[in-house]
Amino acid sequence: MSAQEERSALISRPSLYAHALRLHRAEPDGHLPRRGYPLPEQPERTGALDQAESLVAVRDALVPLLTAPDTERAAAEVHLRLHELSVWDRHIRNAMATVPLVDETAARALGRRLTREGTSTAAVNAGLALLARVGEPEDVPYLRVLGLLRGFTRAVVAVLTALDRPAAALVWLTDRAEGRELRRLVEALAAGDDRAARTRLAEIPLDARATPPGTARRIAEAVGLADLLREEPAGSRVVAQAGRLLSRMTSQRDYLAEILNYGQAVAAYDALIPLAAQLPPTLDHYATLLSLALDLHSGPSALLDWRPGQREMLLEALESLLGTPSRAAVPDREPTDPLARRRAHWIRRTARQPFRRPASSAGLRITVTVRDPADAETVETRILIDGRPLVPEAFGRGPGNCPEYLLDSGRLRATAEPRQVQLAEAYCTEGCCGALYVTICREGGEVVWRDWRCPSPPKAPQPPLRLSEYRFDAAAYDAEVARAEQDTSWSWPARCTARRIAAGLRERPDLLARWDAQQGWIGTDFTDPDTTVVSFTFWPGLAAGRKRKDGPWLQFLWSLPDDGTPPEERATAALRRLATADPKTYAEVRGGSREYAEQLGFPWPQAR
Repeated sequence: MSAQEERSALISRPSLYAHALRLHRAEPDGHLPRRGYPLPEQPERTGALDQAESLVAVRDALVPLLTAPDTERAAAEVHLRLHELSVWDRHIRNAMATVPLVDETAARALGRRLTREGTSTAAVNAGLALLARVGEPEDVPYLRVLGLLRGFTRAVVAVLTALDRPAAALVWLTDRAEGRELRRLVEALAAGDDRAARTRLAEIPLDARATPPGTARRIAEAVGLADLLREEPAGSRVVAQAGRLLSRMTSQRDYLAEILNYGQAVAAYDALIPLAAQLPPTLDHYATLLSLALDLHSGPSALLDWRPGQREMLLEALESLLGTPSRAAVPDREPTDPLARRRAHWIRRTARQPFRRPASSAGLRITVTVRDPADAETVETRILIDGRPLVPEAFGRGPGNCPEYLLDSGRLRATAEPRQVQLAEAYCTEGCCGALYVTICREGGEVVWRDWRCPSPPKAPQPPLRLSEYRFDAAAYDAEVARAEQDTSWSWPARCTARRIAAGLRERPDLLARWDAQQGWIGTDFTDPDTTVVSFTFWPGLAAGRKRKDGPWLQFLWSLPDDGTPPEERATAALRRLATADPKTYAEVRGGSREYAEQLGFPWPQAR
């Protein structure tokens, strides 16, 4: 095929925008496709160039066309040149994100023609990359249609985020929304039916399993949550859902604290909290409002762009509301449902934490925070420096490490010998997205935090970490660390038992070693937080110093359900049993060599 024939074949095909529009118009009742419509067959590409080569090739090929007065001819040339280059779409977008735009009007016109008339994903992606820089509100309807095509969602959302956040959120939800109730909300929003959207919003289940933090943010953006709360009357069901959405966004059981990505967070908080008085005094409403207070107090929400005193006023309003007799009595009831009972106990332990006022916001403050048990009971050590939470501000890819790691171990104590400490790890593990480290050292009358590190894998490098060196008065620092280490008000009985057992084993490691056992993780069961779990690994020859590195081994778990006995008594009894009876005789095998387990007569765990 000649170059002219190839050009004609590329340009004569129906545009991808027209393809998406035709498919959508054929849908009954305006149905929106989850995961998008399939693309028509595309010209074959090999992507032979690597990223660096692609960036240079795309720039060289397309920059001369960005100022062409005839956008129709320029668009045709873009199709042909990108087809000849045979580079991947992501490399095209990366290249066009940094090319110089001498004439923004001409670049905008070319971007519009490519997105509306482009017949290949390569050409359309070049147009999207241009509109990401110079697009205008009139481009939104076309972009929303393109976002219905499989493979374009991410690029379209990136463009729309700068132009129309609700539209960006709607495209994102159209592609990813799970569940019948959420799909109904998406379709009501797409149809512009505000009344139906309000009804559908109130019907969506917003528990931790059904609604990840990122989905919660997109819902809030799509419905215009802050404006919705200002409308009269907002209604208690909408107010309750607004609280749940904000609470879900504060969760750090994801890669980011989504509340910091929600541009209307301050406005939503400001509109919600005065309306919270209309919520009935239920356990769920109390837990939601307390969760918001905890985050405003020491979590990522404290980093939002607050007016002077605004955050403190909202906390005072929540304190006053939760202190009313009808609400204060909520956690005093003893529910029969296990999760409801854990939530009631959590409220009793936590109700005052976000409303305690330190003598000064300057220097170092350490607080251990437990999230609502409905959110898998995340426990984190929050570190505030001059009143600002350090981990979400400096790291942001996971919560602070647990108190057992930072406090019970004494890792935050300062000595003359510098000590490197991991303060936080990415939710997906350090090997995936990194961790936050600092070196702690005592220098005379001061404690210094310096040499910050945030290592990440070579394939996903993070920007270099630039944090100041922090210096604290040594006496005040020691007092704060000691106070945090001694504070057990946040902990529940099974967790207290686990911490006491772990402390006992730190003092007497021989209790396990005598049985050829090596201590593993000690804490509470992930599915039943009221059960203490002691894990250990059986290594034959360990006690005699002849452990075979490549020999057989078995992992055991010893579960101790809470029976109401005080934690100190349960821990003492557990340590006594470890001292007198081989734990392999009462723990359960959970891993290691199945063949070895069968040789020793231990049953292999059944698949769950």
